[in-house]
Amino acid sequence: METRTAQGAPRLLDQVRERARYLHYSLSTEKAYVYWIRMFVRWSGMRHPREIGSKEVEAFLTMLSNQRRVSSSTHKQALSAIVFLYKEVMGMELGWLQDLQRPAYTRRIPTVLTRDEVRALLDAMDGPIGLVARLLYGIGMRLMEGMRLRVKDVDFDRNVIIVREAKGNKDRVVMLPKSLAQALQDQITSARRVWEADRKANSPGVEVPHALEAKYPKVGQTWGWFWVFPSPTLATDLRTGIVRRHHLYEERLQRALKAAVVKANIHKQVSAHTLRHSFATHLLQAGTDIRTVQELLGHSDVSTTMIYTHVLKVAAGGTSSPLDALC
Repeated sequence: METRTAQGAPRLLDQVRERARYLHYSLSTEKAYVYWIRMFVRWSGMRHPREIGSKEVEAFLTMLSNQRRVSSSTHKQALSAIVFLYKEVMGMELGWLQDLQRPAYTRRIPTVLTRDEVRALLDAMDGPIGLVARLLYGIGMRLMEGMRLRVKDVDFDRNVIIVREAKGNKDRVVMLPKSLAQALQDQITSARRVWEADRKANSPGVEVPHALEAKYPKVGQTWGWFWVFPSPTLATDLRTGIVRRHHLYEERLQRALKAAVVKANIHKQVSAHTLRHSFATHLLQAGTDIRTVQELLGHSDVSTTMIYTHVLKVAAGGTSSPLDALC
């Protein structure tokens, strides 16, 4: 039994990858699901998931909470991976999957920088990475939305940028900050030189949505689909094994941001997403309607955007303390 299951486990994980790619899940989600499903199978003694019921699944999730002490978001991801395995990969509609108790999600007020802190942070960053950071704050982009920006989606005539296939596989239109227009044009000129060198070398085109590539095999080689922020070197595509030009690696910005925080003497926990939080908060402080902010951020529900109204209360000092009246 163990031999058969041990040999079958790689086949099961291959099915997980194939199904995730068929549903157009991101590579990071695919990797996370494979990680949790592999851990689940190993933890259950290399038994096939068909032989495992609700008690084993609950015991696995309890182990994550009590022994590994994972966060509620990590616990939720592990549960989503198991639900994906049974429902999407094995096609099993099991009632007990819906009855599994999910951990309570703790919504925390996000870290937001003041305008002076943002200015000091961005002044400490330059080059293409500095431009990406300015886009994250100036437009409210997520990190990978900025890294994956294509030439065709920057419209200088209308002063807009189209964010494609964002979270939830949705597109949205955002403003193009006038202060970044020249820097973006210079960056695209630089990217054009990289694209021309790739064409002369007959390198494979950049990654494009699979359905589009199947219909137009050469579309990845066209200028419009090229990255605004191309990587200086070629790399192997983890899904296809093709050596091609990718966008800048996201860790480059994360490292540059960490160094800039120290240089700017900022004593807050800052990540790339902090710039997005600051964008939304500063818009609301300036009187922008919350529905407009919702659309710019790409939130499906305005309740998600409402978290920034709580940030505003903190930033504004909130209600006067009764202690102040005594003093």
